[in-house]
This record gives sequence, structure tokens and C-alpha cells, in this order.
Amino acid sequence: MKTIQVSDKQLIKQFLDLPRQLYKDDPAWVCPLDNMVEAVFDPKKNIFFQHGEAARWLLQNDEGKVIGRVAAFINRKKAGGYEQPTGGMGFFECIDNKEAAFLLFDTCKQWLNERGMEAMDGPINFGENDNFWGLLVEGFTHPSFGMPYNHPYYEKFFQEYGFTIYFEQVTNHLNLLKPFPERFWKIAEWIRKKPGYRWQHFELKHKDKYLNDIKEIYDDAWQHHNNFTPLNLETIKSEFEQAKPFLAEEFVWFVYHDQEPVAFLVMLPDVNQVLKPMKGKLHWINKIKLFFLLKTKRINRARITIMGVKTAHQRYGLESGIFWEMNHVMNLPKFKHYKEVELSWVGDFNPKMESLHNAVGADFGKRHRTYRYLFDQTKQQQKAKSL
Repeated sequence: MKTIQVSDKQLIKQFLDLPRQLYKDDPAWVCPLDNMVEAVFDPKKNIFFQHGEAARWLLQNDEGKVIGRVAAFINRKKAGGYEQPTGGMGFFECIDNKEAAFLLFDTCKQWLNERGMEAMDGPINFGENDNFWGLLVEGFTHPSFGMPYNHPYYEKFFQEYGFTIYFEQVTNHLNLLKPFPERFWKIAEWIRKKPGYRWQHFELKHKDKYLNDIKEIYDDAWQHHNNFTPLNLETIKSEFEQAKPFLAEEFVWFVYHDQEPVAFLVMLPDVNQVLKPMKGKLHWINKIKLFFLLKTKRINRARITIMGVKTAHQRYGLESGIFWEMNHVMNLPKFKHYKEVELSWVGDFNPKMESLHNAVGADFGKRHRTYRYLFDQTKQQQKAKSL
């Protein structure tokens, strides 16, 4: 077996095609869009290249057949904020062969070590954590758009290599056909009437204002999370452009105190429900198909991808008020066909959000894990700090 660094169009095609081979008999898997994967590795599209670098490899067996792939990356804004300088690895796919998997891990370790790293997190993304982040270990059902899905046997590879859990990520599902707890609605309605607060959904015609509001709120809300770095406005704009074709204005909400933005929530239709037959290809024919499919009611579930509340306003339960507004929206005739909302994902370092999921009566859906591997195995592993 040997690894080959991805460096030309033919190798890129093999990198993208491997998952289609590995999951061809898995009815739950939905192929991520090729253009989204490639955007991660394009310095012209991924702002993280301004303060980092990435590389990726294919693994071939002795007959020259591709049997695995992996990527490694360094975000230098974050790497030095840990006790051990830490890089990342991700986009891991492999046949059920321990030797092959370990060779891929070794390749990432060597590349990162040569660049001064002493640990690696994985599987993660060379970007924000709303896409391609974490190893699925429980709940091998249909993945929502942007959420990673993998073979169950991957878990043993990470554990046996020496990766340990850095944090766990739980995704819960909200059944819209099941009534919310009455106590929750009473609290939410009371919160909505608090003086000085105003709830407002996103409007495309004022997109620049709202995207700036997201950055302002997020940077304040997450500032106390370990190794926090502010959101980059260009990254927000790039992700907005990717989501724009299927975004519903009423699925994105903001809370304002007087004129100050203090909270937000972003929910997107789960386009994976219609993307599955396209097998990751979004060429012009599939774009036309997607355009018409989005106008039907075949998509009946949505995913909350991110939310945040400024620190000074977190004790007021504004999240409950946002859920009150969202429930009203989901009962409008044009959204009445939606049956489920996926609440993804909540790290075990965020007990406040875990409590909110419990309060709305959400049911467990999936569990992902972000692992960390220390190159010096004699050192003690730490877990992510709670907010």
C-alpha cells in the first residue's frame, strides 16, 4: 500500500469518487456535493487558507486500486491556542482494513508534525464546524445536509490508533407532529413580551445587514469557548451563497434589544432529501432538477445549523422566544408539510443548549465525536471546556 498526495484533476476525481464506491450499498448515505468538498480545498474559496494550509492523500493497494483517502490541515489562528499546538485531519474514508486506516492516520501525523504540530483533532473540517465535522458513532440514519455520515467500523480505527474523545456532539430531532410541552410555550410567550426586545426574520433584500448581525452576535456569544476565534465575514458570505438557492427567509430569525442584535438562529431545509439521487453531482441538469424539486413539498424536514445569544442576554431565555416564532412559521400553509426539525449539533461542553433541547421535548437522533490524538502519548489528554 502507498499514499499519493492529491495534486491534479485525475487524483481529485478519485478523491471524490471513493465514497461513492464505499457506500454504494448503503441506503442511508447521501453523497456530499462535490463542489462543496472541493471548495474546502480551494484557496480562492476557503478563507482559512489565509492563515493556514491543507493537504490530502489517496491510499492505493498493491494493485493500484484506491482504497482510502484523508486530508490534514492547520488553522494557525487556533493551532497555538491549545496546550499542544493542534492541527486537524478529516475527509477520512477507508475500506475495513486496520493497516490501511493507520497508514492514512500516520500520513496526517507526519505532515502535521513536520509543521510544528503536536496533536491532531479529527475528523474535522478545514472551516467552520457546521459541515463535515465529527465521527458518527450512534444513529446511522439518513444524514441531513452538511452532517457527516460514515461506516460504523471507523470508530474502532480511531480508538485503536490512540485517538481519545475531545468532545461529543449530540443531534436531537424535534417531531413537529408532537405538541411542545405546555410549560415551554407559556415561558416562551412571556419572554416574547419582555420590554425592549423585538423578533424579526431574515430578509434577502437586507442580507448584508443580517450577515453582519450574525457575526456580531456569534463573536460575543462564543467568546468564552476555549480557543475561540471570531467569525470571518467573508466565510459567512460564502456559506450564505451556498445556501441561498434553498434558503427560506422565515427559517432564519433574529432578536433585537432596542436596535442591538442580540440573538439569532439559522435553520435550513434538508435538501439531502432530494439530492440523494444526484450522487454529489450538481451539473446544469441536476441544478434544473433541484430548482423544480425545491418548489415541491418533497422536503419535509429542516435542520437548525447554528444559533447564538450575546453573553449579556443569555439569562433571559431568548432562545425560547425564537422557538415560539419558529413554531408559528411551521404552522403556516406553505410550511405545514414539514414534519421534523433536526437540532444539530450540541457539544457536551454546552449544557445550556442541552437543557433547551430537553425543554422542547426533542428526541435523541445521532451522536458524533470529535477525537484528539497527542503525538506524545505520555502526555495527558484534556477535554473541551464547558461554556
